[in-house]
Amino acid sequence: MEVPNTAFVQNLIIDSSNPLYLHPSDNPDMILVSKFFDGNSYGAWKLAMSIALSAKNKLGSINNIVPMPANQVHLALWQRCNDMVISWILNTLNHDIRDSVLYAETAQTLWKELNSRYEQASDARIYQLQKNIW
Repeated sequence: MEVPNTAFVQNLIIDSSNPLYLHPSDNPDMILVSKFFDGNSYGAWKLAMSIALSAKNKLGSINNIVPMPANQVHLALWQRCNDMVISWILNTLNHDIRDSVLYAETAQTLWKELNSRYEQASDARIYQLQKNIW
């Protein structure tokens, strides 16, 4: 697969409402949520991260609303956004969790992996806490 001319891709103007748009201030080192995920309180972390990604117009990167395009130019833009979202998610994970999901190729795959690992445990814990209250 031939990679499109980088200068052409960089000069392609996309509207700020486009989910492939990255603001000049967006960078891989950004931390979008103040809560680092260490394996506890997954639901709260997931909600905070979802809100932050929605505010950045990148929620589609994790829920497949913005799938990988076939068009070469859009693929390069999509890959750049995908990598940015992966970076933002990884920046909020503790080292052990980050190391275990580091090789996810897409933000959606990373999100699904975190969900499959922690959402069930979180649901079970909530059930147990509610059971103990009553």
